[in-house]
Amino acid sequence: MTAYTTMVQAATNYSVDIVLATILMVAGVIGAQYGVRVGQKLRGEQLRALLALLVLAVGIRLAIALVVPPDDIYSVVVGGFAY
Repeated sequence: MTAYTTMVQAATNYSVDIVLATILMVAGVIGAQYGVRVGQKLRGEQLRALLALLVLAVGIRLAIALVVPPDDIYSVVVGGFAY
């Protein structure tokens, strides 16, 4: 996922964002370690239920984004602040 995101960002902007790539790699390594430990403590049915909830939450978020109009159609977000 990290490699794909970096490649898409590089193809879109014609440059590689080293900070983005580093953050994605570190988060991926930490998330994988955490996921393995949590996965060992849960049963298969629990993991499937959690994955189903995650997919459902993403689907609901996408459905809401399709219906609710954005506050500002054209905006630039820099450092978490919209201008």
